[in-house]
Amino acid sequence: MIAEPTRQLRLLDLQAIDTRLDQIAHARTHLPQLAELADLTGKARLIDDQLVRSRTELADLQREVAKAEADVQLVRDRAARDQARLDSGTGTAKDLQALQHELATLARRQSELEDVELEVMERAEAAESDVAELERGRGELSERIAALEAERDQALARLDAEVAAVGGPRPHVVSDVGADLVALYEKIRSSSGGTGAAALRQRRCGGCQLELNATDIQRIRAAAADEVLRCEECRRILVRTPESGL
Repeated sequence: MIAEPTRQLRLLDLQAIDTRLDQIAHARTHLPQLAELADLTGKARLIDDQLVRSRTELADLQREVAKAEADVQLVRDRAARDQARLDSGTGTAKDLQALQHELATLARRQSELEDVELEVMERAEAAESDVAELERGRGELSERIAALEAERDQALARLDAEVAAVGGPRPHVVSDVGADLVALYEKIRSSSGGTGAAALRQRRCGGCQLELNATDIQRIRAAAADEVLRCEECRRILVRTPESGL
């Protein structure tokens, strides 16, 4: 096993690796693309819901238009037959008079039905325009979402590559530090915001950034080289370095 001072210095290497890995993990969940994707995905769902309603409304109106056109055509066909009978002059005067009366009634009915047909057609055109506008907006949204997803995937790939590069040496560093010290380090790290070990530099703890008092400095000076020291303030493992100022 490597010498104790070197083992503790390797603990700082392990802390540096874990700190960067934590930063990468945080970056993965806070990519700028993720927030925009969540927002746009929500908007896409709303547009999809609107499209379902608008397409249903348009289909209903198109059926109404077809029915209105059929109703108008029926009246036109009846009027055409009556007009042909009237023009032929066949039948009694009473029959011909009845045809004239029916033609007048059919003309009024056709006018009413054509007004209905026109109103329904205008509503259908408006609904068709709404559907087209929603489809256009949804298409643009889909393009933006696809572009963001590509950017997100590229960013994640870069972070994954960095994880492999940064974390690759970790098993070797863990082996140098030793299971006992790593276990203590991991325990402290889990309860101290990710920092389990800190360097003592210029009489200041690198974990809590507080300067040690004279009593603590004297205690550290007197400690054996293989003694695992703890900061009295933050309780992190305190690693002596050439810059400790002892």
